[in-house]
Amino acid sequence: MGFRFRALSLLLLQLLFLFLLGAAKAEDFYNISNVGSSKLGRGCNLFQGKWVFDPSLPLYESSNCPFIDPEFNCQKYGRPDRSYLKYTWKPDFCDLPRFDGLELLSRWRGKRIMFVGDSLSLNMWQSLTCMILASAPKAKISIVRRESLSTVIFEEYGVSLLLHRTPYLVDVVREKVGRVLKLDSIEGGNVWKGMDVLIFNSWHWWTHTGRSQAWDYVQVGNAVKKDMDRLEAFYQGLTTWARWVDMNVDPSKTRVIFQGISPTHYEGKDWNQPRRSCNGESVPLSGSLYPAGAPPAVEIVKRVLSRIRKPVFLLDITTLSQLRKDAHPSTYSGEGGGPDCSHWCLPGLPDTWNQLLYAVFTM
Repeated sequence: MGFRFRALSLLLLQLLFLFLLGAAKAEDFYNISNVGSSKLGRGCNLFQGKWVFDPSLPLYESSNCPFIDPEFNCQKYGRPDRSYLKYTWKPDFCDLPRFDGLELLSRWRGKRIMFVGDSLSLNMWQSLTCMILASAPKAKISIVRRESLSTVIFEEYGVSLLLHRTPYLVDVVREKVGRVLKLDSIEGGNVWKGMDVLIFNSWHWWTHTGRSQAWDYVQVGNAVKKDMDRLEAFYQGLTTWARWVDMNVDPSKTRVIFQGISPTHYEGKDWNQPRRSCNGESVPLSGSLYPAGAPPAVEIVKRVLSRIRKPVFLLDITTLSQLRKDAHPSTYSGEGGGPDCSHWCLPGLPDTWNQLLYAVFTM
């Protein structure tokens, strides 16, 4: 009887330990995507809400910002409507602070903030530089753009906003067989060291095939393959990135943020309009839910972030961006070609991403 009782007690203690461990992991993961500060309270999730019309927007005009590339400059290239510029994100149980570029420059005085990733990182980086410049129009700035690394410096404050273009985060290396995507190599991460804030993004390029694919072979360990499941490749590459963060980031010196998956709007069936794409769309979807649900890459990001040991904040922009079928360049891009339903006009949706980023640092 005593032996059975002790064995049962031990089993119950083990089950309780596993339950608490799971709860702790869930709590850690909750803090990835929720601010959860004493000021906001546990009820404020910045990423759950709806879009509302705001006649005071936009925060800047594309004609007044020298940083915007043609592919994002929709007004310059003939977009006839402006309604897409007039929507602001309203979280369900709190308000976003109004963006103040001067306040952000003061907070970041002497610091280096780096965006790392693909053209969606470029989209967000250019948006932030425009937003800050609109708050400090007389600021002395210098711009350096060379190959994969670009920098805008607000000289009076010593604030450097950098962009490192590296679509996969992991390395693509030219070898005798061709361009090899190395899922377990991240030598390019040496550029990220010493930053005060790192804002990462990846996914956009993992699905590309044919001429738009940036690699010829993919390597995992010693195995070199012609191709593999792209979600599995993304998972392995992102796991390598997470390992780099755990080994190289000192949280007392560097804050790490992951820019969530940015959606596309090529298929109208995703929002119950099967004959449509982003072309011609002028208003957001109403409500707070997207009919098609989250893209599969979102689950990969959350799985990797839930296992990382160092603190990483998920800027969970996916759902709120899915609702903005109206905010893409579509045919109003200086790049030509077909409709662009993957990037975003500037001014436009990435300004909201940066407003959320501002909230992370100020609320």
